[in-house]
Amino acid sequence: MTKVKARATVGAQTRPMACPPSPAMLMRAPHRLLFFIGASNLLLAMLWWALWLGALRGLWAPQPPPLPAAWLHALLMQYLVLPSFIFGFLLTVFPRWMGQPELPRRCYAPVGAGLFGGQALLIAAACGWAPGLWPGLLLALAGWSAGLIVLGGVLKAAGRNRNWHARACYAALLLGWLGLLLFMAVARGHASWMPLNVALGTFGLLLPVYLSVAHRMIPFFANNVVAGYVPWRPLRWLAAMWALLMLRLLLTALQADNALWLADAPLLLLSLQALWHWWPRAPMPGLLAALFLALTWLPISFALYLLQDVGHLLGHARLLGHAPLHALAVGLFGSLLVAMVTRVTQGHSGRPLVMPAVAWFAFVTLQAVVIMRIVAELMPDAPAWHFAAAVGWLLALAPWVARLGWIYLSPRRDGKPG
Repeated sequence: MTKVKARATVGAQTRPMACPPSPAMLMRAPHRLLFFIGASNLLLAMLWWALWLGALRGLWAPQPPPLPAAWLHALLMQYLVLPSFIFGFLLTVFPRWMGQPELPRRCYAPVGAGLFGGQALLIAAACGWAPGLWPGLLLALAGWSAGLIVLGGVLKAAGRNRNWHARACYAALLLGWLGLLLFMAVARGHASWMPLNVALGTFGLLLPVYLSVAHRMIPFFANNVVAGYVPWRPLRWLAAMWALLMLRLLLTALQADNALWLADAPLLLLSLQALWHWWPRAPMPGLLAALFLALTWLPISFALYLLQDVGHLLGHARLLGHAPLHALAVGLFGSLLVAMVTRVTQGHSGRPLVMPAVAWFAFVTLQAVVIMRIVAELMPDAPAWHFAAAVGWLLALAPWVARLGWIYLSPRRDGKPG
């Protein structure tokens, strides 16, 4: 009888206690707080954009924003929504990559406060409350600056540990910080700089971070679960991609659109090379398959960019409109976001590394959304397609975001800290 009670006591000690979801859980780890903020911002930003596109169809009459709605859409998605996830991931992995202790909450709480508060005020401004614009921009810049200071401190403490993936991500974040400053100049009246601001967010911040993380993590993931897999991640490939992306930024800054093919053609070839080397030749679990399926949008995007470049040379300057940009933004960034955030969330919440049904729904539906958004550029009534794609985005991601929020507000299933 005593032994039975002892075993029951041991079991009670090792079994995680059932606790209700609580906002206090968000402060237990950087990814909890920043991913929760990113997921919330993801829906808020797209809800506003869908409402605005609906207004263009005459469905309702909103208050006009202080800046063009398309500018605010680009700002929110490039410099606030996706960076929330990026900071959450990097504040978690930077110390691990360089063998340092985990960051305390005082290091990541200001980052979350700045990004969430900044976006809340900017969405209020987008809804017509003009006084929210500049406080929102300054609060977002403060959150960004706090993140750069913390991550820079980790790099400095690492000393001679030349972790090139960490350095590459940090360099991209610096470019993103400059892009946020550039948007402030745009908001002050330098409208001609807006195309460069979008290019800086796409090719200076987001794509370099995505590529640097994919180059390090995806071969590692595959090597752990695919029999006979040979990891491929030469630094020369990553360096070449970086150089070409910087060339593309320079050409955009110089308004040399006729020469963009000089960057886009080799970017397409290098994208195909990486996909060929990374793709497993053996059966793989669904979560890994989602990562590789998302990566197929990388060469597809640059194929569309190259086609647009050829059209420009032949006198058709806007052959595909924003189709290449959205193939990259929705196709690559959005699909990889679903796959990668799902993997991190499953692992860091003590759950099996599988792709839940709600994540598959988000992933598959998102593929339909990006195809719809690309096709929209070829349709006579493009705004109607834009509105449908925005609504599709919300329908695809809302259940997934709801599940993420519940997980981040709840304890780990295995009872471990974090």
